[in-house]
Amino acid sequence: MKSKVSVIGAGNVGATLGGMLAQSGLADVALFDIAEGMPQGKALDIRQACALWGSASRITGTNGYEDTRGSDIAVITAGLARKPGMSRDDLLRANAEIVGGAAEQVARLSPSAIVIVVTNPVDAMAYLAWKATGFPSKRVVGMGGALDSARLRAFIALELGVSPADVSAVVIGSHGDEMVPLTRLASVGGVPLTELLEKQKIEAIVQRTRHGGAEIISLLKTGSAYAAPAASAFEMLRAIMLDEKRVLPCSAYLDGQYGIKGVYAGAPVVLGKEGVEKVVEITLDEAEKSAFARSAEAIKTLIDKL
Repeated sequence: MKSKVSVIGAGNVGATLGGMLAQSGLADVALFDIAEGMPQGKALDIRQACALWGSASRITGTNGYEDTRGSDIAVITAGLARKPGMSRDDLLRANAEIVGGAAEQVARLSPSAIVIVVTNPVDAMAYLAWKATGFPSKRVVGMGGALDSARLRAFIALELGVSPADVSAVVIGSHGDEMVPLTRLASVGGVPLTELLEKQKIEAIVQRTRHGGAEIISLLKTGSAYAAPAASAFEMLRAIMLDEKRVLPCSAYLDGQYGIKGVYAGAPVVLGKEGVEKVVEITLDEAEKSAFARSAEAIKTLIDKL
């Protein structure tokens, strides 16, 4: 029997993720949105594409939470997207109500589900979803570090003219301006990045990664990134559904790891069928430690506002 995944929010990220899931054949999908007709139309479009993909996944569009009942995994993408000049922090109040309500419905209808939060500001929203569901923290995880790490890998690959598949890099901390790209540990085909690029160019790549989402928003004018966020969420979903034990940077509840307690923040975690099965601790140098502490403090400020 296929897994059931509910995607709450059928905007660009949600619908793209729904399409990826349907194409993979890994799960049946319930695509939920409050906009009448919109999730139904997108689901019908994806179902027609399944004929070309050779996929037997069923995808249903709905305006009723009841259709999400019994989900193995629920992905919350619902919320307002950033507009030009808007920070992730500006979204806090608007999206807290949406995410909190969605999390309560997930807990009511799918009490055994694992929840992946995509809505920004994702670290604070993951904390809110954890509180609203009452689930163990290992069953609520935020998508942030996977996306930031993908952006860092992409920019390194562009600079060097190599395949991003051969670039290994990780970003920890908040999914925001206080993120901590660990360039000291980045490598290309096993060769340390520091041996391939001078410090100035690495710093330029770091700055572009920090503002990777804002760069896309400024180019699109109306809307924000969705292909890479959806692909990041899909990578996390697949790791959970197939119990792959992937080590991916995600927003997870830290209970003393890295000297941080009581917040959701980006860190490498082992993702498997139980959700966040372990937080992997990397030995950080002093500069990285203090940057991570600042990052966690920024997240804590948002959580306190909640």
